[in-house]
Amino acid sequence: MVQSHPGLHMKIINRFDVLEQDTNGRLDIFLSEKLSISRSQAKKMVDQDHVLVNEKKPKKAGDKLHVGDKVGIIELTNSPTDQSAGEKDKELGDYDIDVVEETADYIVINKPAGLLVHPTEANEVATLTNWLLEKYPEVRTVGDNPDQRPGIVHRLDREASGLLVVARTQESFKHLKKQFKDRTVGKIYSILVYGHVEKKHGKIDFEIDRGKDGRMVSRPKTDKLRLRNVLKIQGGKEALTEYWVEEEFTRFSLLKVKIHTGRTHQIRVHMLALGVPVVGDPLYKNK
Repeated sequence: MVQSHPGLHMKIINRFDVLEQDTNGRLDIFLSEKLSISRSQAKKMVDQDHVLVNEKKPKKAGDKLHVGDKVGIIELTNSPTDQSAGEKDKELGDYDIDVVEETADYIVINKPAGLLVHPTEANEVATLTNWLLEKYPEVRTVGDNPDQRPGIVHRLDREASGLLVVARTQESFKHLKKQFKDRTVGKIYSILVYGHVEKKHGKIDFEIDRGKDGRMVSRPKTDKLRLRNVLKIQGGKEALTEYWVEEEFTRFSLLKVKIHTGRTHQIRVHMLALGVPVVGDPLYKNK
């Protein structure tokens, strides 16, 4: 039985089928190869209930896999019960989805806030992927996992609005995916945060990791070469966020933010770690 996390909702964000060439490997090795992470990071994911094998929690990271096994990666988000009734009852037609640019290879759309990019295990109907399948049926076979994310190259959080590029062909998908991997795509966001920051322009390079409660965590770097800091060292992935102060109000600041890496919930986690959480964020906030 997967451990319960009060106030959070379990969402499977990735699935992998175990093929014949994978059966000689252990679960942690399989995860390490599929997710490009270390075996210790894979073990931590298993220990913290972020992995399912055939819809069940594995006994240990060293479990043996068999042909046909299905491995799911879990993300914990706000429970659907925390959403307002109006948000839960919204249908796809209630969202205004603008097509900003359309070519034979890709489209660029402006995703409205509140709209999921793709369904979770709750099988939501009001998602961007369902809209895409209706308007652009050719994307049904495009992508690494077209059954769940047809044509989707990158994501935006449900609460975020902004531009998304969607591939219409497999060749375009591979090309766009490489651009994101090589970080040649610029990602600029406008965010409103509580409080004020000391510098009008700055960079946040705190590493990001998944905490015990399922949320992502980040904190200022420690000098890992100093012996007294050994017990304070927090594992995590490199993350870099750059910001500029656009306008200041009495209790808030409007920031322009550029992310140089694409970690889960990067902006929200970094802003909380900096002491200026994003206004209205129900997950990364100060009590």
